Amino acid sequence: MPHRRLILGSASPRRREILAQLGYEPEEVRPPHIDETPLKGELPRAYARRLAREKAEALEPAPDEVILCADTTVALGRRILGKPEDEREAASFLRALSGRRHRVITAVAVRDAAGIRERDVVSLVRFKRLSEEDIAEYLATGDWRGKAGGYAIQGPAAGLIPWVSGSWSAIVGLPAYETRQLLRAAGLRPRHSQEAHA
Repeated sequence: MPHRRLILGSASPRRREILAQLGYEPEEVRPPHIDETPLKGELPRAYARRLAREKAEALEPAPDEVILCADTTVALGRRILGKPEDEREAASFLRALSGRRHRVITAVAVRDAAGIRERDVVSLVRFKRLSEEDIAEYLATGDWRGKAGGYAIQGPAAGLIPWVSGSWSAIVGLPAYETRQLLRAAGLRPRHSQEAHA
């Protein structure tokens, strides 16, 4: 099979790190620009799947390219918690998540000349009951900026989360198992596999 180029349709350094763990190094990072506003009445899982697909559809692959896009959505019941606009909204998200389980949905879309392959993974996360001091300390780190739900599990928020169920890597931003399956289905082999067959 001719060489295929992996294009990462995301500027997330966490997604690059997870791909590197799997033995994949994107040859180019090409984040698409789409409107991420939820549709009226749209449920969180459908929203995450739609965004991953729309990101992939916004990038036209060359014949030798495989494009990987993803979306990670934090959901509290039917409510989608996006990226907070400011510290006040981040604080309101944390108060809503305090002491409760919520879902983190990561949808992945892999596109090549043959079409789009998709998977999504739902994981559960529970925050401890947060005091105002906990919230103030976390907000002071600035780690809430640009993060769905106002937190990142691989950052300081890890000290506030006693329990998770599901895929850790999906909560970070890319489900490792499902991503590997999708990339292999698209004809991409990890670097160490290529070296073994050289």
